[in-house]
Amino acid sequence: MTDQSGVYQIDAVGLVCPLPILRFKKRTKDLPSGTLVDFLADDPTGRKDLQALCDITGHRIEWTREEEAGVTRYRISLA
Repeated sequence: MTDQSGVYQIDAVGLVCPLPILRFKKRTKDLPSGTLVDFLADDPTGRKDLQALCDITGHRIEWTREEEAGVTRYRISLA
């Protein structure tokens, strides 16, 4: 799924570990390197889990933004 800016968006709000990271992996596995992804999650361990995945895969977290209702938006550049 993409938004108007051409950035893929993955919504994992309401899911708890390990489901957000599994959803991210499944939805990004066939996307090309350099693709920008906005990943939305509200799992408290999300940042740590996402950073660990990025360390393994080479993806890069460009920025994070706190949104309403405890949701964090992560902009990720795929390796």
